[in-house]
Amino acid sequence: MNSKIALLKTLAEHQQNISSRQVPSIPKRDVCMVASLMKRKQAAKGELILNVGEVLQDIIIIEKGIVRQFYYKNGLDITEQFSSEGQYVVCIESLLLKEPTNLMIEALEPTTFYTIRFSDLERLLDKSISLLNLYRYFTENNLIFTQYKADAMRFENSATRYAKFIKQFPEAAKRASVKHIASYLLMTPESLSRVRSKLSHKDKK
Repeated sequence: MNSKIALLKTLAEHQQNISSRQVPSIPKRDVCMVASLMKRKQAAKGELILNVGEVLQDIIIIEKGIVRQFYYKNGLDITEQFSSEGQYVVCIESLLLKEPTNLMIEALEPTTFYTIRFSDLERLLDKSISLLNLYRYFTENNLIFTQYKADAMRFENSATRYAKFIKQFPEAAKRASVKHIASYLLMTPESLSRVRSKLSHKDKK
C-alpha cells in the first residue's frame, strides 16, 4: 500500500509541474481508497498495452519504464504522448465514451504499471468531494497541456519545440528513439537530428 501511495504522490507532483497550479488537498483516507483500486501489471518491451479497436477501461499509471501513445495516419506511425515513471496515460475518448480507440499504447522498455478501473473510480468520486476536485484538477491539466502542445505546433519553430520537449519529457528525451520523438514533434528524424546537432554545438560554446 505504501508504494502505491508514494506513486500517487509522485503523480500529483508531476501534474503540478504541468500548470504550476496547487494540487487540491486530499485526506489520507481518500488517498488510501484510490490506492486500494490499483492493480499492478507488467509489459514487455514492444508489447501493446492497448490496441486499436479495444475499449480502454482503466487509467494507467507508470511505476517503472516508459510507454508511448501512438496512431497510424497515411501509413505513418505518429507518437501522441510519452509517459514514464510517476505519470499516467489514458485515451480520453475511449475511456469516457466507452468506444473503441484509434490509439495504441506501447511499452518502449520493460514496464511496470498500475491500472485503476475507471468505473470503480467514478463510484469513489460520487462519495468524496475531495476526490472529485482532484479529478477536475487532472482533467483541466490535461486540457491545458493539450492546448500547450497545439500552440507549439502552430506557432513555434522546430528548435523551440524540441527545447520544450526536453523540459516536459526529460526521460523520453533520453530513452525514446529519434524516430518516435520526431513523430511526436511532427518532424522528420533527419530534421530532429539537425536540431539536436545545432543545440549541442550551441551548448559547447
